[in-house]
Amino acid sequence: MKRLSLVAAAVLLFCAAAPARADEGMFTFNNAPVKAIGAKYGFTPTQAWLDRVRLASVRLARGCSGSFVSKDGLVLTNHHCAHSCIEQLSTAKQDFVATGYTAAALADEKKCPDVEINQLVEISNVTDRIGKATDGKEGQAFADALKAEQAAIQKECVTAPDLRCDVVTLYQGGHYDLYKYRRYQDVRLVFAPEKDIAFFGGDPDNFNFPRYDLDMALMRVYGTDGKPLKVDTILPFAKASPADGELTFTSGHPGSTSRGETVAQLQADYELTTPSMMTYYSELRGMLAEFGRRGAEQTRISETLLFGVENSLKVFKGHFQALGAEGMLAQKAKAEADLRAKVDADPSLKQEVGGAWDGIAKAVGVERSLWTRYATIEGGRTSGLSGDLFSDARAIVRAADERGKPNGERLREYTDANLPFMAQRVTSTAPIYPQFETERLAFSLTKLREYLSPDDPLVKQVLGKDSPAAVAERLVKGTKLADPKLRKQLFEGGKAAVDASNDPMIQLAKLVDPEARAVRKRWENDVDGPIRRYGAQIARAHFKIEGDTTYPDATFTLRLSYGAVSGWAENGKQVPSHTLIGGLYERATGSDPFRLPKSWADAKASLDPQTPMNFVTTNDIVGGNSGSPILNKNAELVGLAFDGNIHSLGGDYGFDPALNRCVGVDVMAIKTALAKVYKADRIVRELETAETRADAR
Repeated sequence: MKRLSLVAAAVLLFCAAAPARADEGMFTFNNAPVKAIGAKYGFTPTQAWLDRVRLASVRLARGCSGSFVSKDGLVLTNHHCAHSCIEQLSTAKQDFVATGYTAAALADEKKCPDVEINQLVEISNVTDRIGKATDGKEGQAFADALKAEQAAIQKECVTAPDLRCDVVTLYQGGHYDLYKYRRYQDVRLVFAPEKDIAFFGGDPDNFNFPRYDLDMALMRVYGTDGKPLKVDTILPFAKASPADGELTFTSGHPGSTSRGETVAQLQADYELTTPSMMTYYSELRGMLAEFGRRGAEQTRISETLLFGVENSLKVFKGHFQALGAEGMLAQKAKAEADLRAKVDADPSLKQEVGGAWDGIAKAVGVERSLWTRYATIEGGRTSGLSGDLFSDARAIVRAADERGKPNGERLREYTDANLPFMAQRVTSTAPIYPQFETERLAFSLTKLREYLSPDDPLVKQVLGKDSPAAVAERLVKGTKLADPKLRKQLFEGGKAAVDASNDPMIQLAKLVDPEARAVRKRWENDVDGPIRRYGAQIARAHFKIEGDTTYPDATFTLRLSYGAVSGWAENGKQVPSHTLIGGLYERATGSDPFRLPKSWADAKASLDPQTPMNFVTTNDIVGGNSGSPILNKNAELVGLAFDGNIHSLGGDYGFDPALNRCVGVDVMAIKTALAKVYKADRIVRELETAETRADAR
């Protein structure tokens, strides 16, 4: 049935620039479909409502969403979004991932080593400015002009240290917006439940429903004065669970989708990139599982990465099944042919846009030829040289080179607008585990040799006559970069400090960098640049033919989706919209991954088994939406998005309102857990105060 569901989702594939149907869509806040919402649900969001939700929603810069839920900077997100912080604060003797953590007092709130939270404060249209800078340019000239203008716009925008500004590409390059954020880098852990309840059901239940997870965590943003941030706009908890059919919204940061890609791009995804990702993650999962079997400490230090790998592997398998579904590419090809026919029927439009599809196909051809080398030594998600130590070494080496260049000529990660985030990452005090680093680097060096061949000049330079394991062990034993003070010294010391360093990991990063930069340059010039240029032309054709009331592909920027609480039909049966706490105890087996933590076993008698636990809605979400608030029409938080059902795995390419579901933690489960299971009285009072203030508004 999983295969059939993905087929169904894929057959309903559409182009992102085609008119949205049903509850489909991830809309920008400056183009919210307020009329469509009003027509279907009888509630029309006002600009004040949109502004309130936007300001109360936040982004965790490493890949998740969240929301302010109290006036003192309390942020609600998922446990799996806070997992890396929880793991970094843990030790072999005090494992907060396993035991959970509750800060009894404000002084007990623990600072996360490298969490950055962003609050979107302004959106402005910079399409004309980008267009003027790139008009008439192709290839490297286009890529360089685009990068320079984006960097200039971002630098002008960052007028204070606590600002972050990103130029966001929308509609495949047909539109550009400038997103201005407040940047917060003092973020502290307030509450996290045990992993056994946050990820109850483990990988077998992941992307499935019914679910019984308390996938939540609370963090607090602190100001530069070292005190809790005072927040004007929050999303208070609702007093009751959402009912079947009730209108719901999510406000979060979906990472990326490919709904607007051409047939040539989708074919490359299906034939090359997605299979390669599946293979890589399958092998990496095996390595991590073997490492974890060596002992309890090895399990503890590797489980965060293993969780992410298993999740990603399931996602890519879903993508592959969706792309391979019978009729999917044919459906997409027909839609593309229909649009091209309309373009051809308009002589002026044909003159402007007619060659765009062939231009993208040519760029995709270059992508196919470069993919393995680019993904292995520079980009993609299969970096051939991995681990925290090498990642930090590369960042230090590149920062030293890039900061000496004009801002508009730098790699985008090292522009003035992005350097604070990079600096926080490199100077993080999170612990580094040499044994784990050795295993990761040895694995990735093995992949480097496998993907590029033993005869590749770079492989010979890196490995010499030694095995990947021997090289990895020598590098990790020899480097001093595990010391955050040294990393900070090198990062801030610039080129002179890096040139004077004889650290072996720094030397490796310097050895690899020329080749990595070269393949990246070609990728930007001959793949990314042309796809943006020609994608913008196709987008303009869409706007002229279909109008501009549609939503763009996801870009890890704030989006609004709307839907309703609703189950779905599966194998002739109706899947209910809610699960109950009583069902959690029925599902528990006492063995991982269906083992309840002691706190929940002890609290059973005090809990109402009819209390809602998790629920599903028709909201359109994808990865990156984790931690998004699920809201009612009063902008009250009724739930916390943490997953999708199995049918949602095809959501990268299309949305089927009959099957795709967002899965959330019910607000009543959160309240019940804090009050009755964890006795977190201080936190409960703070949240109740937020509710009371909202009632008085």
